[in-house]
Amino acid sequence: MTFRPDRRLAMKALLGAGLLTVAGCGLQPAASLVPQVGPGAIRRVEDLPDDATITVTSKNFTEQIIQGKIALLALTAAGFDVVDLTNVPGSQPARGLMETGKADMTWEYTGTAWLTYLGHEKGIPDRTEQWEAVKEADSANGLTWLEPGPLNNTYAMAVRDEAVDELGGVKTLSDIAELPVEDRTICVEAEFNSRQDGLDPMLEAYGIPRGQPDGVPEENISLFDTGAVYTAADRGTPCNFGEVFTTDGRIDSLGLTVLEDDQRFFPSYNVAPVLKTSTLEEYPSLADVFNEVTPKLTDEKMRELNLRVDDNGEEPIDVAYDFMLDEGLVTEP
Repeated sequence: MTFRPDRRLAMKALLGAGLLTVAGCGLQPAASLVPQVGPGAIRRVEDLPDDATITVTSKNFTEQIIQGKIALLALTAAGFDVVDLTNVPGSQPARGLMETGKADMTWEYTGTAWLTYLGHEKGIPDRTEQWEAVKEADSANGLTWLEPGPLNNTYAMAVRDEAVDELGGVKTLSDIAELPVEDRTICVEAEFNSRQDGLDPMLEAYGIPRGQPDGVPEENISLFDTGAVYTAADRGTPCNFGEVFTTDGRIDSLGLTVLEDDQRFFPSYNVAPVLKTSTLEEYPSLADVFNEVTPKLTDEKMRELNLRVDDNGEEPIDVAYDFMLDEGLVTEP
């Protein structure tokens, strides 16, 4: 079942109440209603004060907005009043809301926190070690990282499904080095082409020298915008391999195969709930709430949810609502 509130009436109500501007931070909450839900696997927290309120924030791309709505629904089922500060424009503003205490909860990626917020030059490929490192470092910022989920939104290289056999059963990044040079054709974004965890160090890690006749000659590398990289990889021209994000719904819709990062080059970007430490101390049951949700966020599930928004044009709150019902985390009120 899909929750479909009358969004025009919802917007008018919000405007009438003057709720679209958050005093002091200059940001705006998402203009949507959070539907009421009943308890499922997530139970109502006992002895919760009537005024128990949690503010949730997220960045402004599809995956993060869906995750933010999932958090709002989970907290509603647990009995909290919620404030929707999802869809914040950019990583740093969302992080700023958490660090200044204007938001209580967000979903964050371990690698992003380590490299972007905490200023380290290299990520940690091991999932657990990366999470432990950011958890320890962020405790000094008044933020607590709960257990990470299996979802790992990291970089990867993908090839069209039908080319896997054509290229001798290529399955791993190491397999690229075994191909004839003319088949080592790669499409990437300009950013990935220059990142510290991007194309050059990836090729170096796999022993494929860039710009060399026995590696990947420059003419084998093409730069495109993100969408065009997916399209080029799907066509197989001008490249067999394209840079992708592992939770992008286009991987499934276009029929792409993600190559295994068998040398574990790319940093871990596992998602985890991050809470303001003082909020978690006040409501320790929040850990139980999110421990029900996080394990269900997988790469495959996130690709499915992202595709519903990006390709089908569905609203993130509707997609989140269906996810919560389907997974038995909440029930209809």
